[in-house]
Amino acid sequence: MIKRITAPIVLPFWWQDLLAAIPRIICGYLLTADFGAAKFGLPWSPVDNNLGFFEVAFWFPNDVKAYGGIFAMFPVFFAWMGAFSEAVGGIFMLLGLQTRLASFLIACTMLVAIFMQQLNQGVWNMLPAMGFLWVAIYGMMLGSGRFGIDHLITKRYFNHAK
Repeated sequence: MIKRITAPIVLPFWWQDLLAAIPRIICGYLLTADFGAAKFGLPWSPVDNNLGFFEVAFWFPNDVKAYGGIFAMFPVFFAWMGAFSEAVGGIFMLLGLQTRLASFLIACTMLVAIFMQQLNQGVWNMLPAMGFLWVAIYGMMLGSGRFGIDHLITKRYFNHAK
């Protein structure tokens, strides 16, 4: 099972894998450096946010609670999961490490952002989450390609990738 999740699809030519890796790397960087770091404590989180390591910004659970339903029942859990998927999932996506799993968490977070947070704000406000969602969908399908740690793990331990 772990082999199926980890092993990336390697495209026929290296340049195809490179073209597929560029959006994954850029989105992973933006998620962890900007979107996630602002609400989840990482070493590069803004100092002004005063976040401890793996701490969620104080205001984020209240935003999540306002979504209603199950989000109102467990706002701290969903806030932590959303911030974690952006911040740590972004690192994993950037490095191509467990790309499919990270992409799944990011896709779930972006669907919540689109439909629970940004839908009433108009299309322009939904575009960042929609962009991250599309890249996450490709990440779930292709994995990291040959330009990611998943490819190295697969070659070393599963003797599968080219």
